[in-house]
Formats: sequence, structure tokens, C-alpha cells
Amino acid sequence: MRVFVTGGTGLIGSAVVAELLGNGHTVLALARSDASALVAEAAGAEPLRGGLADLDILRAGVAQADGVIHLAFANDFSSPDALAKAVAEEGAALATLGEELVGSDRPFVTVSGTPYVPGRVSTEADPLPTDGPVGGRGRAVTAVLGLASRGVRSTAVRMPRTVHNQGAGGFAGLLTGIARQTGTSGYPGDGAQRWPAVHALDAAVLFRLALEQASAGTSWHAVADEGDKVRDIATVIGRRLGLPVESVPSETYGPLGPIFATDQPSSSTHTRQALGWEPKHPSLLEDLENIRP
Repeated sequence: MRVFVTGGTGLIGSAVVAELLGNGHTVLALARSDASALVAEAAGAEPLRGGLADLDILRAGVAQADGVIHLAFANDFSSPDALAKAVAEEGAALATLGEELVGSDRPFVTVSGTPYVPGRVSTEADPLPTDGPVGGRGRAVTAVLGLASRGVRSTAVRMPRTVHNQGAGGFAGLLTGIARQTGTSGYPGDGAQRWPAVHALDAAVLFRLALEQASAGTSWHAVADEGDKVRDIATVIGRRLGLPVESVPSETYGPLGPIFATDQPSSSTHTRQALGWEPKHPSLLEDLENIRP
């Protein structure tokens, strides 16, 4: 099928585009810059110039596609206001994409995060949080899943805290970047909190499976590692960068501080059983060995 992909040149998106093209699909990729358009073209996709805020461009992309995979996000965590702006922009884009798909029975695969459930591992049956710094994303994705009753085969692939490839990406990548800036490989609290993770190439397979197979209104967990202790993640980062490893204040992580400090392991048992998804690439702790000083 011809798939309209937003965010198709990012860490996850580039893997998704390659996975789609390698399995007989064609890709129309939203490209917010000339440089992104060139990257999309080099990968074998057809670029469509525009950004998430260009709602008319999003409508045009849907009109040319048999299905949609949404991955784009501003990823600006510099301040609470910047994060809120990114969440609002994505929410408007999702609403626009969804409305264009109403009544078509075409697949609409969107992305979200695995939910936090106090005291236990989260599963695909748990609802997304709709409050807190990224609560708006939860509300937007819940609305997308609600389109199942309006003739859209809408599904959500929930991503863990770190989606990695060659030691880069996700929350672990943010820890690495902050370690380089501050000279300390830090972790909030005692570091016993756990973060789930997945390799980008494994996540890409799940997006394709959801596009091809998933029933309307369903959620799936792209979780390969149920939960690594943040202290263990920081230890590998510190060793690779030659930096001390120690606890740091949660304020170090800005608006993400409360999220970074939370224990949030997650399961993908149902996803593996229902869609036949099986991660094959290196775990997070193995992949972090690719970090270079």
C-alpha cells in the first residue's frame, strides 16, 4: 500500500520507512526541510514538503495514501512551555489526519508512550495518562483510537522510554547528552527506577505489522526490554564516556524530571502473541556499548 508517513527521517521514522519499502509498500514522507526531503528521497520515499503545523499539507498527504503512520514530534523539552507547544501542535495534526480518514476504513497508526502504572508492569490494556507534562499526547491518541467507531482502522504503537540504535536515541540518549554537557553520568533518585526499551529496527517491524494487521481501536507495546534500572543505564554511559556516575537532582532534566524519576516497566506479551512480533536486535545495555567518548 501507499503509506503517508510523518516523521519519516528521524531515528524511528527512517527505520519505519526502510521496513515499509523492504516489504512491498511505497512511502510518501512529510519533510519539513529541504535537507529532510533529500534524506527521504535517498531512502526511496517520495517527499512531501511541509511540517506538522501545515494542516492543508497533511490533508493532501492523506488524500494520496492508502494508510497513515504518524511519528513526527517537535521533541523540544527545553522548557514546560516548549513541551506544551509541541504537544498542542501534534494534537492538532492528529485531529486533522483523523478527520481526513473518517469513513475510509484505511489504517491510521499513531505513536504514544507506554503508560506508567504504580506498583506493576504496564500492559496494552492500561489506558494512557491524560494529565501531567505529556497528558495532552494521551488525550490526542485516545481520540485517534476513538475513530474506530467512525470508519478508521486506528491503532497506537506505544513506545518505551528509550528507542535506540547504535547507542543513540530516547531517554538514554538524553542522559548521554546531559552527561557530555555536565561531566557527570547522572541518574535521578537512587536509580532503581526502571525504563523499558526497544531497538529502532525492531520497533519498525511492529509499526508495519500494526499497519497491515491490527484491528481498529487497538494498542500495542513496542517493548523489547521490560525495564532496565536507570542506574545501570547511567553506569554504561559513564564507562563509555569516562565520567563519574552519581545521583543528580531531578531538576537536571527540566520538565522531564518527574518522568525520569518514575519506575515505569512495561510488558509486550500480548503484542508478541497477537501480532507475532519478536524483537531480534541488541538490548539497550548492549547497544549503549556503541557510545563513543
